[in-house]
Amino acid sequence: MQLLHDRLRNRSWTRPPPDPFAGHMTVDYPAQTVLLTGASSGIGAAFAKALAARGSNLVVVARRAERLESMADELRRTTDAHIEAIPADLSHPTAAHELHQAVADRGIQVTSLINSAGFGSFAMFPGADPGQLTAEIAVHAMAPVQLTAAFLPQMMNAGNGFVINLASVTAYLPSPRMAVYSATKAFVLSFTESLWTELRGTGLTVFAVAPGATATDFTAGMGPDAGVLTAGKLRTPEDVVTTTLRHLERRSPGPTVIDGHFNQLSVFMSRFMSRRRNALMMARVFDPDRRSPSQPTR
Repeated sequence: MQLLHDRLRNRSWTRPPPDPFAGHMTVDYPAQTVLLTGASSGIGAAFAKALAARGSNLVVVARRAERLESMADELRRTTDAHIEAIPADLSHPTAAHELHQAVADRGIQVTSLINSAGFGSFAMFPGADPGQLTAEIAVHAMAPVQLTAAFLPQMMNAGNGFVINLASVTAYLPSPRMAVYSATKAFVLSFTESLWTELRGTGLTVFAVAPGATATDFTAGMGPDAGVLTAGKLRTPEDVVTTTLRHLERRSPGPTVIDGHFNQLSVFMSRFMSRRRNALMMARVFDPDRRSPSQPTR
């Protein structure tokens, strides 16, 4: 006891020196030129509006050219941000290279990157369209890696930006009828968390955001069998963006942020169950054929 008393008495109770790897307390939004994929609708469009309102210049990218240009025109009318719209289909193997070249040809120096492009289907894997599955892998996994690699040198040179990748709660809870989608989001999560460790101290803030079911064209396009996803109250794209920017503005952002208290609780509880039990639980949630009569689809 005397030894403990002496150690406590001699201990310095001052705060430890600041962490050299700590993130920024505030984000200099007007200094950012953000490359934003999936910007024509949903979470991507919500990011575009929020960042433009904060003074960031944007390079917005999406597959649907007319819808993208319409959204860009709206931002030009309502904000002072410079908006450059570049249509691109990121499912094509050369899309990332061509996008990088298009940005360079315009003389734009990108300081930050948000990979939010995405789509998916809600169907059993047997009989699924192989072309669509390949496109999902390309858009969700290959494109973020290729775009990060292409723009990382100039982002590191700027040294005050961020890389945000859109993962999903299904990265933690692989789901029937969303097998490839879940797998690609697990890839995004692992890739981003590894990148977070590699780029600490560079001035770049890196993390993934993991939404659950969100009211977007993505969810609406998954078909009538996806009704289980909308059984509860959906989060909005604006909710996801608010969660993301709050995390970005923390002093030391962690490698992942999960949107919504229910989603956070679901992921937390899954840590106390085996992978087998988690898989069976998600089978009951997502596969109507596996539900008992006492567990109807709402």
